[in-house]
Amino acid sequence: MHTKHFNFLLFSIISLACCARLLASEKPNIILIVSDDAGYADFGFQGSSEIKTPHIDRLAAGGVTFTQAYVSASVCCPSRMGIMTGRYQQRFGAECNVPKLPTPGYSEADLGLDPQESTMGDLLAAAGYRTLMVGKWHLGIEDHHHPMNRGFDSFYGFLGGSRSYRALESTSPETRLYSDFEPLDEDDAVSYLTEDLTEAAIEFIERDDAAPFFIYLSYNAVHTPMEAKAEDIEQSPAIGDESRRTYAAMTRSMDENIGRLVAHLEESGLRENTLFCFANDNGGATNNASANSPLRGFKGSYWEGGIRIPMILNWEKRIRPGSQFPAPVSTLDILPTFLAAAGSDARGKPLDGKDLLPYLSGEAAGPPHEFLFWRLWHVAAVRHEDWKLIRVADHPLKSQRELLSAPLLFNLAEDPGETSNIASQHPAVTEMLMKRLEGWESALGTPRWYDGVDWPKWGRIQIENHKLENTRYR
Repeated sequence: MHTKHFNFLLFSIISLACCARLLASEKPNIILIVSDDAGYADFGFQGSSEIKTPHIDRLAAGGVTFTQAYVSASVCCPSRMGIMTGRYQQRFGAECNVPKLPTPGYSEADLGLDPQESTMGDLLAAAGYRTLMVGKWHLGIEDHHHPMNRGFDSFYGFLGGSRSYRALESTSPETRLYSDFEPLDEDDAVSYLTEDLTEAAIEFIERDDAAPFFIYLSYNAVHTPMEAKAEDIEQSPAIGDESRRTYAAMTRSMDENIGRLVAHLEESGLRENTLFCFANDNGGATNNASANSPLRGFKGSYWEGGIRIPMILNWEKRIRPGSQFPAPVSTLDILPTFLAAAGSDARGKPLDGKDLLPYLSGEAAGPPHEFLFWRLWHVAAVRHEDWKLIRVADHPLKSQRELLSAPLLFNLAEDPGETSNIASQHPAVTEMLMKRLEGWESALGTPRWYDGVDWPKWGRIQIENHKLENTRYR
């Protein structure tokens, strides 16, 4: 080849490579932080004066907080499947929480996130991101459900729904700590798990400074077991209740570790172009001393306290600091928002979530969603404007389903505590919402598993917890 032509070709190749690197550098790094079973009221930016969360509060102050953010399920496993796919998880049969017992027509191989669904890891990897899943997975323990077979380049965490924050003497497939596919020696790997997971995220960031990264940092804090470091417990002497004090200490550790991660990005010059999302996976639970006030209900219920969560988006380059977004949004919106930020049009199957960036910038008017829907076995709900309807019925495997109690209708603007059923006063609204809910259900898949082996018990508890006269968790 002539030297002149060769030099031109070499120059072109180098130029294309530089352009590709420039385009990659313009993509934001993306970090999704999910806390576990935290109370709606238990963060400083949510108004807590008892539990201090200064580092998470800074993310809130530097970005946008959502005053009506919802998860797509009131329990961990299906909620996380909705987050991971941007789709109502009931569409692919992921309705119940504990994937242990398959329903008729399904097997143990089906006890996890449907392999036909694209994940956040899949879609962001296709957009040029290197991807890490760190922490609690809870989307299946079979090899075909493993994070590294679902779009993630690396994995550091455990596959089940909960485990100790300390080293375990013996482990199960659900509780074992892994680095990629390799089980780790607990004594060597585990100091305090919240710290260990953060360290794994920082190490991943340091591996390569060329490609943008996506990290799904899925803390098991503040899920049971209630285990905190002594020095963190000592920071909350004014909290008299021992369980609440331990909970506050676990929250403190998570907050400090989020601060440590942000500080590392600042030191590395990566902070400005990193998009953070912080969200909780469902409402605060009844067994970890969390608080959902002023909302009614708790994890597992479809009162507001079971499904409304704290949520933050922070991106210094694009999102105006110190803002609030008042319209209802969903954790289903996280994935399409990330894809838009990454400049990717990859979608896989049609998403139920919406890109929130145009709504935050003012380019799009009105609320992102006309309707939001929920269903977990016996209990379903629908939100439209300020109206919310809760319906309790026979479970969805029955061929003939009947209502088990009268529909509950609330106007959340006038009655945020869901104290008065006004269905009889607004029959047209009630009928419209019931029909919309039934229409949504017509496109759902069959549940692939029961809610654990003791599913009849949990069904009875669901029914009892959604009686308006039950004031236990008001």
